[in-house]
Amino acid sequence: MTDPTTAALEIVTIVLVALAPALLYLAWIRGVERYRTEAWGPVLSAFVYGAIFATIVAAIIEGVVVDLGTSASQAYPAPEFTFLNGNSTAGAFFLILVIAPFVEEALKATGVIAQRAQIRQVADGPVLGASVGLGFGFFEAMLYGLVGYAVGGLSTALAIVLVRSVSSVLLHGSSTAMFGYGYALEKVEGVRGASGRYYLLAVGMHASYNALASIGAILLVLGVSNSIGDVGSLVALVAAIAFATFAFEHVARLIRTHDYPSLRGAQGRYRIPPATRGSAPVRPK
Repeated sequence: MTDPTTAALEIVTIVLVALAPALLYLAWIRGVERYRTEAWGPVLSAFVYGAIFATIVAAIIEGVVVDLGTSASQAYPAPEFTFLNGNSTAGAFFLILVIAPFVEEALKATGVIAQRAQIRQVADGPVLGASVGLGFGFFEAMLYGLVGYAVGGLSTALAIVLVRSVSSVLLHGSSTAMFGYGYALEKVEGVRGASGRYYLLAVGMHASYNALASIGAILLVLGVSNSIGDVGSLVALVAAIAFATFAFEHVARLIRTHDYPSLRGAQGRYRIPPATRGSAPVRPK
């Protein structure tokens, strides 16, 4: 049995290993915005909001929804209501593919809205959105790591945390960044309905990622052999990591595209006069 001091050190290690990649991603995505870079205060505040408030409240809401759905499916035991039963396979997939994306993206979106005073240009939206999402992803990865630690020890916990750090953490940052982009379009440029559309896009990204990550489990449910299911799980993991990485890079491109707003050209690109390249941006007269 692990002594208390060793256990405490191992838990601290899990927390730090989960936190470090999220903070590195946070510093990188903040640095992409070079014109009027968002201050560290709002960025860290958004990160903490996502890590503490959004994750805890989302877990509570999801738990309540699953309990209500399970009760309803038991009260009305018709086959078409099986998906409401949280104890069934259909209920588990419904939670992963529908309930979690809608609830979690809504809670993370409130973190962006809470920072609305800091959104002065469109590029600020995805930066703050990514901050909230990365905080959410960090805390979620840490919790999964702690569960893994309780079941399989430190090596299992670190493996879980590291895999989630290059997949779900990036996904959470990317999906909420897309909502932040839509919210900023509506707030700064008056694009009506952009917040709602980009919220649905964030939900779609989240659900798509979860579907990719669940391919192995889906194959097993369909009766595919364990060996093929294991290969499917590996392929699904690689696809999920690629999806999350591509999405995060796409967010960075959006930020670059909407940076330097005073130098934006007529075709939606930013033209920097030769005399100002390599120096501070100059507003045209």
